[in-house]
Parts: sequence; structure tokens; C-alpha cells
Amino acid sequence: MSAPIPFIDLQAQRRRLGESLNRAITAAVEGGQWILGPQVRQLEEQLANFAGVKHCVTCANGTDALLIVLRAWEMGPGDALFVPAFTFAASAEVVALAGATPVFVDVLEDTFNVDPKSLEAAIAMVKREGKLRPRAVMPVDLFGQAADYRLLEPIVAREKLKLLCDTAQAFGATLDGRHTAEIGDAASTSFFPAKPLGCYGDGGAVFTNDGELDVLLRSIRMHGQGTDKYENVRVGVNSRLDTIQAAILIEKLKIFPEEIEMRERVARRYTEAFRASNRIRPPHVIDGAQSTWAQYTIQVPDRDRLAADLKTKGIPTAIYYPTPLSQQKGYAHYPSIGTPVSDRISKTVISLPMHPYLDEATQDRIIAAALESIGNA
Repeated sequence: MSAPIPFIDLQAQRRRLGESLNRAITAAVEGGQWILGPQVRQLEEQLANFAGVKHCVTCANGTDALLIVLRAWEMGPGDALFVPAFTFAASAEVVALAGATPVFVDVLEDTFNVDPKSLEAAIAMVKREGKLRPRAVMPVDLFGQAADYRLLEPIVAREKLKLLCDTAQAFGATLDGRHTAEIGDAASTSFFPAKPLGCYGDGGAVFTNDGELDVLLRSIRMHGQGTDKYENVRVGVNSRLDTIQAAILIEKLKIFPEEIEMRERVARRYTEAFRASNRIRPPHVIDGAQSTWAQYTIQVPDRDRLAADLKTKGIPTAIYYPTPLSQQKGYAHYPSIGTPVSDRISKTVISLPMHPYLDEATQDRIIAAALESIGNA
């Protein structure tokens, strides 16, 4: 077997940051304010400036980032929130934890993002049945690309719904020049280590231009705190970002714009190599969009064979996601408009190694191995 290739090489990034990262971590430790220290507020200001929004509220993880927004909006029993079936469980999980009902919609086969026609059909279904109140739409910017909000926003506005953009995989991406984090009534992200902007543990953030929502989010993440930590004006949660993680993210944010460009170069080389194959379907990026390429996900007729062939050559792969949420045991009882595309692509998608530091020689090895496997299928 050839020398193994990392699926995501976080150590290459760590080596690049070098001593500046070590100094930042040491300063956070020696500062002694290990939860919500000054670096947290500094990071929030820098993230807000980067995204082009007025407010950024950090929290313990990306799942909590979604949940505290739903809590602030008082989503609960009888409320229908529309989420894609083809995504990670957290999208539906937070809706159920808030006491509301997730309603699954389908995605587009070429971008993996919410299908506006499926969303409209799901809203019409809920209104026709009359058991739930449509309250919010929660698109997921999957694999690094923004959903097509040019089509989704008019639907949301017409139906007078809230729009919460889950941009955990696409923070830093843009659509027609707008950062994904500035789209909607609020947007959330995750700083899980494998994300395009990740820390060395868990972390998350919410972005909004709504000053009242900003105040509510800060209260909810701190046990419903009022004027001080012993005044609890609402039921909240314990979801604070550690100071060390903020210090790490401050250093990573300095090189993040360049890393997005590096990711684009890697993705472009993949796409150019696979475009001529009639057995590999590369991902499609819509006009006006800049992806952060959290994953490079292709579709092939026999992914099990491809995965096995690549494994023998030291090349890892991953499958996001093998089972749509609408078919998962924990969520199959929730309403769904029908998700035939999600059902189909869950059997054909496979992701290849993708990170900013993937050198051309290594990438060529991956490409050659994939083309050889598919060509022999």
C-alpha cells in the first residue's frame, strides 16, 4: 500500500501558524479567564466584521448556535420548521429539542442544497393539513456552498417566515458578494475542527443584524442571565466558548481568506480532471457563488468499489450522508414532503480528501486512482 493520505490535514495548518499560535494559546492560559475571556469578545468583533454583520455571539458548538436562536424566537409545540433531509442530524435535532416539528424538504441533485420547489410544496402541505404553523426555514449551506437564497428568500418573505441559515460548512462563502453569515434573520456556524474555520475542540457562533436578538442570545447562552449571573430572567442553557478556542480562532482567521483561495484551487483541479469522465459527476457551483469547499463530493455509480480501491492505495474517502434524515430511525416519524433526490444521492455521493494544503502531486495521485477505479468499473 502507498503512504496514507490524510482526509483533512490540520497539522499542515498548525505548522504554518507555528509560534504565533503557541503564543496565543499560552496567553489565553496565563490570562486566567478561561471562559468568555477578552479573546472571546475580540473574536466576536472580528467575525462580525469579516461577515459584514452587526452582531456575532459565540457559543459552545454549532448545534447550540442553532438551538439558542430557536429558543430566542420562542419556537415550540405546533410550529413547523422546514429543514433539508440531506444533511447532518443536528438540523432536525435542534428543532425537536426546541419542542417544534421538523418538516423535511428535498434537495437539488447538482448542488445538494434545498430545492425551492420542494420547500414550496412542503409549506403548502403543512398549511393544507392545518395541524402545524409554518414558522421558519432552515437551509443548510452544504459542503461549503450557499443555498440559492435568490430563490429561497422570496418564498420566506411571501410566507412571512423566519430564515435561519445554517452555514456551518460554508462560513466564508459568498453569494453575489454577500457572505453566507449575513443572509437571513440569523445565521449560524460551527467551529468543529474539520470545518473550513475550525478550532481545536467544539465551538459555534450566531450572526445577526438584529440588536434585540443579539441581547437575547447572550442571555440564553448564559443560563438566561439578566443584569448579572445570579439574575435569571428566562430559561437558558450553558453554552459558552472557551477562551483558548477563541485565541486559536483569532490566529486562524488571519489566514482564512487565503485558505479559501487555496481550497478553490484544489477544487478547480479536481473538477477539471473529472469533467471529461462520464462516470464521475463533480459538484456544481451556482453562478455568483464562491464555495469554501468544506468537502469535495462527487457522485459515482459504484462508490463502494471506488472507496475500496482508493483505500488499498492509502487514499481515504467519506460518505456524507448515507441515510437521509427523513429515513433515520429518530426522525422518520416527522412530516416530509417526500425526498426522492435525497434518497437517490445518499447512495451515490462520496467525498475525496480536501483541504487547503493538498499539494498537486498528492492530488494527482488521488485523481489518477479515482479515474483508474471508475474506468475499470
